[in-house]
Amino acid sequence: MIIAQYFVEFIFYSFLGWVWESVYCTAKEKKWADRGFLFGPVCPIYGSCVVAASIVFSFIPGLADPAFPVWGIFIICAIGSAIAEFGTSWVLDKRFHARWWDYSKVPFNLQGRICLPVSVAFGVAGVLVVKYLIPFINGMHSLISPTVYEIVALIFAMGFGADFALTEASLSALLKNVERMHNEFNVQAQQNYEKISAAQNAVTERVHAEVAALSFNQKRILKNIVRFTAEKNKTLIQNANKQELIASLKEVLRKEKEKQKETEEV
Repeated sequence: MIIAQYFVEFIFYSFLGWVWESVYCTAKEKKWADRGFLFGPVCPIYGSCVVAASIVFSFIPGLADPAFPVWGIFIICAIGSAIAEFGTSWVLDKRFHARWWDYSKVPFNLQGRICLPVSVAFGVAGVLVVKYLIPFINGMHSLISPTVYEIVALIFAMGFGADFALTEASLSALLKNVERMHNEFNVQAQQNYEKISAAQNAVTERVHAEVAALSFNQKRILKNIVRFTAEKNKTLIQNANKQELIASLKEVLRKEKEKQKETEEV
């Protein structure tokens, strides 16, 4: 019965976490944001953390004492939430190569997985949960039959399991599609690079051939030309292409002159 009870609590707290995340992100982004890793309206990290807090502050001597200081609850919840966030982010990153949150731009972050301001906020929220929400929910247990918990837990387990399996399959398929598109892009990019490289080689060979065909006087004149002025009947692109071609010819001439000078010195 106790397992069924905790599982029902897990789903309930996960739903509250989803509501909080969705409302907060919707207000921040000014559009509806359906938050969470799964398709259903649950954020399991919230459910796991609150159930863990319920167990810790109910069964560990000292922590279960109503006189336990608020600052102690704050520290435990802040550290616990940081560990849960970091671990969940790391597992999802390794499994699906994706992140559902990133604190890289927030001060005092660790690998973008956790950050001090958010951990402090969760610590404050943890105090409210431990002091008010958990005792209220625990007080409701006496009003609900153990049989009801078992039936509800079974229904939730089937729904949660199906949701998790569907999410896993969908994300795996998505990763395969992304990998396929990435490989296709690399192949296409390589083919385009080879075409451009071949075109550049052809242009270079043509420039060398044209330079070799120039007379001595043509070479002398070309060296003394600073630039060509734009022709009225030519487009800007045509004039720009002409300037590039002239620059290439002059560069070939310069290199040939340097090579000839080196040969003479030897």
